[in-house]
Amino acid sequence: MTTIAFIGLGNMGNPMAANLVKAGYEVRGFDLLPENLAKAEANGVLRADSAEGAVEGAEAVITMLPAGKHVLTVYENLAPKAAKGTPFIDSSTIDVDSARRAHAMAAEHGHLSIDAPVSGGVGGAEAGTLTFMAGGSDEAFARAEPILKPMAGRIVHCGAAGAGQAAKICNNMILGVSMIAVGEAFVLAEKLGLSHQALFEVASTSSGQCWSLTSYCPVPGPVPASPANRDYRPGFAASLMLKDLRLAQEAAQAAGAAIPLGAEAAQLYALFEAMGNGGKDFSAIINFLRGGAEGNHSPAQKSRIKVCASTC
Repeated sequence: MTTIAFIGLGNMGNPMAANLVKAGYEVRGFDLLPENLAKAEANGVLRADSAEGAVEGAEAVITMLPAGKHVLTVYENLAPKAAKGTPFIDSSTIDVDSARRAHAMAAEHGHLSIDAPVSGGVGGAEAGTLTFMAGGSDEAFARAEPILKPMAGRIVHCGAAGAGQAAKICNNMILGVSMIAVGEAFVLAEKLGLSHQALFEVASTSSGQCWSLTSYCPVPGPVPASPANRDYRPGFAASLMLKDLRLAQEAAQAAGAAIPLGAEAAQLYALFEAMGNGGKDFSAIINFLRGGAEGNHSPAQKSRIKVCASTC
């Protein structure tokens, strides 16, 4: 039986590890939070007392962590302790530079590595239907792909080291911008007396069709599975969307790319989070847009919304 070390058993890592257990892998997990470890144990994951303990004797290492600094710390500690040739798979969403540094750390100790961030949210993690965007050598991808399959609906090899993170950042910038556009359309429709269902039926089969509308509609009713029907309990939290939009900004600045809509989306989500909404689903941005129209924001916030409206 292949033994996998899984470091980071939060909202995404826990169901991902559970799907590996269901596929017949022995998974040794570690997380800093005892409650996450307890949930993982209930799903068949073997509790490790430390990250080092999880990696000892493991034939692959998977990390799912909050930020680049956490990934680099874990790689710095674990790469020297893992058996030579162990594949390291990082499914965190982090900046491209940190991803490439993590690859270099792994290679320094003779390990194969891929950056493999995911799309699909908690629902996809639970269902085993995540999309993995992988960056790394052909050899590393070939070693990692069978391990990813029990957690995946689709696996795409995007290119060399860091390419997976680049793809994730670009994809989520599209998602953040399109959700704001869909939200604005529904707010305008409300003011014009057009029902949610009527707009959905037209736009979902016309040129306005997009995933933010047809799979994650930000108003209750048209798409029963969307968070709008559950008081915007998060499948993908607004704070995480803001994190990804900020990563896109950093990448654009480093690459010299102009992404004005991405910049405006980041500012709107920053305002939304600052108002205490970071824990809500990112589609709840529609309520922020309604507030701007109805005068429920502070004068400073109204001013910022007006600036966004005139410059986007």
